[in-house]
Amino acid sequence: MNELIERLVKEANLSPEQAGQAVTTIAAFVKENFRCWAERLTKFFLQEIRKTN
Repeated sequence: MNELIERLVKEANLSPEQAGQAVTTIAAFVKENFRCWAERLTKFFLQEIRKTN
């Protein structure tokens, strides 16, 4: 997840906070609209959050 946030900061000129919020918003959208991916996405983000903490 950090790689995606860093890429958004660099390529979209977002602040790290904005990039983090964007990733969270996109993840929620995918979970709501693509339920078949929801479990995998949740596991992925939980793993990434644990890495950063």
